[in-house]
Amino acid sequence: MDLIYLDYNCFQRGFDDPRQIRIQMEALACQEIFVRAEENKVRLVWSFMHEDETILCPFPERKYEVLRLAALCSVREGPREGIYKLSESLEKMGRLSAKDAIHLACASYAEADFFLSCDNRLVKQAERLGLEMVFRNPVDYIRQG
Repeated sequence: MDLIYLDYNCFQRGFDDPRQIRIQMEALACQEIFVRAEENKVRLVWSFMHEDETILCPFPERKYEVLRLAALCSVREGPREGIYKLSESLEKMGRLSAKDAIHLACASYAEADFFLSCDNRLVKQAERLGLEMVFRNPVDYIRQG
C-alpha cells in the first residue's frame, strides 16, 4: 500500500479557481486520493508543517475542510531535530523555500513512497535532490493506476 505525503496545496486544491481545466483535474485527483485513503487503499502522512499551515490559514471554511481531511492521515510526523537539519540541507541544495524543504524532509522521515504536489516547479526541484521517493503531480499519480 502506497504511503503518500501530500504537499499542502493538495489539501486546498478544491478551493482554487475551477475555471481552469488544470485546477479541475488536480482537484479531482486529490479528491480521489482522499477517497482511496478512506477506503484504506493508500496511507497518507500528516506533518507538523501541515498543522502550522492550517493554523495560519485565514479562511475558516478551508481550515475546517483541511482538518477534516487530516483525519484521513494515518501516519503523523512531528518535529524532530533530524527533520530540521535535513530541511536546511534541502533548502540550500535545491534552492527551496523553508516550507517546501520542511515538507520534503518530513516526507523523507516518514519514508513516504510518493510526494505529491500541484506545484510542478517543486516536483522538478525535488526530483534532483536524490531522496528515496517518487515526486509527482496528483493527476500523474492517479493516471499511473
